[in-house]
Amino acid sequence: MWGRGVWGVGAVALALVLGACTNAPPPPLVTSELPRTEVSKVPAPNEAVVGVDSVVGGYNPHKLSDQSTITAALANMVLPSVFRPGPDGTPALDRTLMVSAQVTSAQPYLVTYRLKPEAAWSDSAPIAAEDFVYLWEQARDEPGVVDSAGYRLISNISARDSGRVVEVTFAKPYPGWRELFGNLLPSHLLKDIPGGWSNALKDNFPAAGGPFSIKNIDRDRGEVVLERNDRYWSTPVPLDRVILRRGDAASIASAVHTGHDQLAVTAPDSKGMAEFSGLGSPVVTTAAVPKPAVATVLLRPVSTPMADQRVRSAIVALTDRTALMQVGTGGGPGSTLVANGLVLPPSARGYAPTATAPAKPDIALAEGLLTQAGYTKVNGSWALGETPLNLVIAAPADHPGYLAMARELQRQLSAGGVQSRLITPAADELYTTLLAPRSATAVAGAAQVDLVVAPQPAGGDPATVLATRYGCAAAQGDTGAQSANPTGFCDPTVQQTIDRAITGEMSLGDALAAVEPALWSKAIALPVYQEADALVAGRELTGVAAGPPGAGPFATAPQWQRPSG
Repeated sequence: MWGRGVWGVGAVALALVLGACTNAPPPPLVTSELPRTEVSKVPAPNEAVVGVDSVVGGYNPHKLSDQSTITAALANMVLPSVFRPGPDGTPALDRTLMVSAQVTSAQPYLVTYRLKPEAAWSDSAPIAAEDFVYLWEQARDEPGVVDSAGYRLISNISARDSGRVVEVTFAKPYPGWRELFGNLLPSHLLKDIPGGWSNALKDNFPAAGGPFSIKNIDRDRGEVVLERNDRYWSTPVPLDRVILRRGDAASIASAVHTGHDQLAVTAPDSKGMAEFSGLGSPVVTTAAVPKPAVATVLLRPVSTPMADQRVRSAIVALTDRTALMQVGTGGGPGSTLVANGLVLPPSARGYAPTATAPAKPDIALAEGLLTQAGYTKVNGSWALGETPLNLVIAAPADHPGYLAMARELQRQLSAGGVQSRLITPAADELYTTLLAPRSATAVAGAAQVDLVVAPQPAGGDPATVLATRYGCAAAQGDTGAQSANPTGFCDPTVQQTIDRAITGEMSLGDALAAVEPALWSKAIALPVYQEADALVAGRELTGVAAGPPGAGPFATAPQWQRPSG
């Protein structure tokens, strides 16, 4: 074992020497990662090393394709937010950035934000109204944005006092407005970048507006280095540096045990959980931290077969959700968070199971539904006349757990006589191109993705989540109702309830009681489990906590401190 370790260090040193003697460009970025099996040095006294599963981005916290533990970590430490989750998860005004934020008019519905005059990006540009406008315009217009429904309610943004007072006008009352303008972005650096929004925070952060700034992101080594932001206007953080270092469960557990890592935030399988449990307490403490994302199968009514509710319901009846969860979590921390609601995740306040779909397959039900839809089973496969039932399943290429679930779903459908083809686009292509909202008439009969196995955001204002996931776009001219969500679903009768919920005319409880049974019956989405990380902390780092609901442990990073630091 020690011989292999010495050989590995020598090989790295030789590679560095050879790299210094060539003018060849750096290797291209890759999306697949090899686990780090050895930590090269003990951290300095006033730095903390955190073991993570991956450091691969994009890092834009507003894009569905970029949602990950590393993205949430960097956003929490680097970007400014008007509100942040309080101890119970409800939004609390971040007074390091803001003087105040409040509704100042009911007609029209107007919210006035006052920023601290000293708040600035690390390049000295002020954090101001233009950052609000940039985020609003992108979240309103671009596909694949988290919780876009709230931004679509904004009708205008104006500014005064050199952009330090921001006035946001809404077309309708919006009680969930406190969830907006989290993780503001430096518009002065991003608005004119080549590639526009698709390249925003693709590889790095051009400026910081939080207590930490990024010194380096090295995908090849699997390491992100953050340092104290010297231009941060509020109280400096205790640590000089935080290093996020990629590893597998065994190497991270070893690093925590030896003190090379002070903390780990990772999503291990059952074997990895055993590695961490074996470290013992009180030297190491572990906790499961639910993430604001639910592993979900979307059943998109965008092709001829999937437009038939009976076919979608038959697919649900053929699906073994328990098996999907076992494959997706590997027995890790998410395996106890079975998702049986379409809006609220299992960890949310007020969550109650509403599922009407079976957890195990009901073959007889599926066969009856397909027969009613006009299908017959020929040589073990279902067909409508001469046309076989052949569906397209998509899963993001860079998410191994979701690829495994998609393959398991494909196997289950095949066992039930439904043919399918699996495609694995990059997450960005999946969300911004293949699942981009478009009118129902435009997609009829076209080649489409029928089923998607992917995470769905589950944090923030629940009424906004409901509208973003299942809502229609505002009608324009005579084009008719349009989908405004990755599911490709739009039902005007459901939309009436969604509109009343997001404007506060109807309570969330009443809205969910009306909407969830209708959505379950329409077989639009099949939640499987809520994602979760394992938080593993050694004794030599104080101030570490699981963080407020929906925020996670990196929200506590400004309080982290090493006693010897």
